[in-house]
Amino acid sequence: MNDSVLSQSFLDAQRERLLDLRKQLVGTADAAGDEEGLLQQTAGGEPQDSGDDAERFAQQDRDESILSHNEGRLTVVDRALAKLDEGTYGISDGNGETISKARLEAIPETIYTIEEMEQHERAERAAR
Repeated sequence: MNDSVLSQSFLDAQRERLLDLRKQLVGTADAAGDEEGLLQQTAGGEPQDSGDDAERFAQQDRDESILSHNEGRLTVVDRALAKLDEGTYGISDGNGETISKARLEAIPETIYTIEEMEQHERAERAAR
């Protein structure tokens, strides 16, 4: 178990960081949803010129992209919090290897080693 490498104070600090990050991601999603509602309400029924529509559609695309990205991140943050509860935080979900403390400090929600993430990103690029 990685608890021997990672002190309890480090794990507690990481939990706080993850909870703060989770709150931030949820807040961003809520704000984007509120903004979407406002855009819909503003556009409702009134004649709009094509410039207004283009701007509104561009904003909707940006909001959807942010929401999608944040939903994916929120899933990973929740998994990292679960790993803290399970006592497996700092151990890769992929290959079971130890994730470096430096990586955990840089990206507290990480659940994979840097090598695994690089392989995943290469495979994703190749699939495009």
